[in-house]
Amino acid sequence: MLDPRDAEAITGELDPAMRDEVAHVTARILVDRARTTEDPGVVDRLVRLVEHEGLDTVAELWADAAASSLPGALWRIYVLREWVRRDLQTIALRYRLGVDAAPVSEAVAGVPSPPEPADLRRLADAVLSGVFTGDLAVALERAGAFCRILSTGAAFDADAREHADPRAAASMTHGASSLLRTAEELEHAAGLWRQGLLE
Repeated sequence: MLDPRDAEAITGELDPAMRDEVAHVTARILVDRARTTEDPGVVDRLVRLVEHEGLDTVAELWADAAASSLPGALWRIYVLREWVRRDLQTIALRYRLGVDAAPVSEAVAGVPSPPEPADLRRLADAVLSGVFTGDLAVALERAGAFCRILSTGAAFDADAREHADPRAAASMTHGASSLLRTAEELEHAAGLWRQGLLE
């Protein structure tokens, strides 16, 4: 880790290579620490990291990391959990709209049917807990499946609103595309983890 005196001596933005190294080191430390501790409070604090440190702080660490890296995968899961926490009603609507069209993803995500909003909140927490205590690849696949369902739901929502509000519908379609890309990135990261290549 960077010594505080060395950090103070750096002027301006961190060198991109240094930022990348900091992202990878912090992600690896968090995952390794959680996997070696017997204290459940550590995992709980890591699941709630954004609530305590703020999304901006986590973004400074990991938002620029490649999707096919450990910090990039963690960033996507933390953002997903924060979205669930902040906008549960939208998540619940999109999930209900998308779940019937994505039955395989529903099985992988592991949400009861029909889901209550609290079930979706529990899923987001369980996925993040799984990163630190379970099979990381499975946690990434569950997050990817969840994003696939939300992407499908957002597309259906956009179709339903297209005549009444074309601008909002276009925005939702763009959001659906972004969610699908995130799902693919998380699933790719899961494959890399299984091969021992997710760094």
